[in-house]
This record gives sequence, C-alpha cells and structure tokens, in this order.
Amino acid sequence: MQAPQRVNNKDDLMTKTVRSRFNHEVGERVEGCTILEKRVVAPPDDVERRRGIYDYVVEVQPAVVKVSSSRGAAPTRDSYTRSTPEEMGARLIRRLPSR
Repeated sequence: MQAPQRVNNKDDLMTKTVRSRFNHEVGERVEGCTILEKRVVAPPDDVERRRGIYDYVVEVQPAVVKVSSSRGAAPTRDSYTRSTPEEMGARLIRRLPSR
C-alpha cells in the first residue's frame, strides 16, 4: 500500500492505492473507502484457477490530529536530571531480583 497522496480537484481529496485480489467496480467500497479508479495489474486466469490482481485508487478521509498536552516539552539534553520518588508522585519503585 502506498502513502496517501494529494489530488487537486474541487473537493481536495486525499487518496491512497489499495492492492486487492478481489474484483470490485468504481464506486464500491474497499477497506471502508470509496473506489475512484480501478487498474488491472494481472488479469485472472481461469485455466490456472488464479485470481486477478487489482489496484484501486480510493478516497481517504483526512485523519483528525489529536493534540495531547499531558506532558510538557522534553527537557534539553544538558538540563536533564533524574526525578526523585517525591517528584514522581511518591510511587513505589520496585526492584526485581536478579535471575
């Protein structure tokens, strides 16, 4: 599968290419995405009982970016100091016995 690519049209859709061994038509849904374009990579062969291979260009909904600010920014390399148990919220530090 290829990375999503930008398409320049009025809706400014995101697309990706999906390879499948199943024959679908334009407008159907594959992996939850609508097929925009179909290309035959290898045609089916009934004599050898082999399925075809198809590439589908499908419409992808833009992913919603979640911003999590639960942590502050990472300290710079020179300013890093190890936290004490009190600074860590007084959690118990367990040491495992050696094997």
